[in-house]
Amino acid sequence: MIGEDFRPHWRMGMTAHSLIKGRQSPTLRRWWTYQRERFPVFAHGALIAAFSFSAVSFSALLRGASRFPSPGVAPAFITSFIFFLQLRIADEFKDSEEDARYRPYRPVPRGLVTLRALGAVGMIGASIQLAVAISLAPALALWLTLVWLYLGLMSKEFFAREWLKARPITYLWTHLLIMPLIDFYATACDWAATGASPPAGLGWFLAVSFGNGLVVEIGRKTRAPQNEEHGVPTYTALWGRRNAVIAWLGALGSAAVCAVFAAREIKFAAPVSILVASLLCAAVVGALRFLRRPTAERARFFELMSGLWTLLVYLSLGAAPLGLRVK
Repeated sequence: MIGEDFRPHWRMGMTAHSLIKGRQSPTLRRWWTYQRERFPVFAHGALIAAFSFSAVSFSALLRGASRFPSPGVAPAFITSFIFFLQLRIADEFKDSEEDARYRPYRPVPRGLVTLRALGAVGMIGASIQLAVAISLAPALALWLTLVWLYLGLMSKEFFAREWLKARPITYLWTHLLIMPLIDFYATACDWAATGASPPAGLGWFLAVSFGNGLVVEIGRKTRAPQNEEHGVPTYTALWGRRNAVIAWLGALGSAAVCAVFAAREIKFAAPVSILVASLLCAAVVGALRFLRRPTAERARFFELMSGLWTLLVYLSLGAAPLGLRVK
């Protein structure tokens, strides 16, 4: 949370977290604060691990594999983690003027870190991604470049910033297309590494990725009235509470349908159907509670449920079915 104190301390047996928070250089302390506020590495890392592992596993299942695809898992995770970090950095650049005007409490406008330093981190990350791709399969460099190009266009708002800002739905789907691209690259860490072509049925998993991205995006920008900020385009502010909640539930429903079709490709449709049906019921209950009384506490449900949904759906399409088939 913003404003949390960082007091130096040192003692035997301290955790990794307290070690980082303890006696450290001012530079390291600034970066630790930045990640906590804008890119929590442990929380994001858990979701990205599920995302990348399941992408590689799903591809392996489509190819008929019956063992954990270990060679591609680590490259998929490392590259995907850096992709999501680069997305955060791209947001810092494209939103810098709005942040300075409406959100001066954020790390960049308040001077905690600079855009130049963030840009350097992004470039170092790109170098790591390229090295990992070439070491696994040189052909991956082509797909890596494709994601970079789309990310570059996103950072420039496709050179149509004002046009897109005036069309929130178009802005939403054009920016969320990066999700299936990253997912496609993660699956390529399996099939490209074996010299194969993209397996049939992969499209449904990419559709799940887009749907899950939509769920997360709408969920994190669904807020209670007292938490709305001037200049921050949340979906509850743009569309109204009722329409924002309907859109979120619609995104969940679409992702659920795609998940079932994806699961059918790997003969795991029944367990996935039960899972998404159960999660949808819980989502409807939480959404109705928020509409009846839109408090800040109840608004947090959307972000928490979106994260849980994403984690469980990905695991159900990759790690779980592959784990059950390991010989």
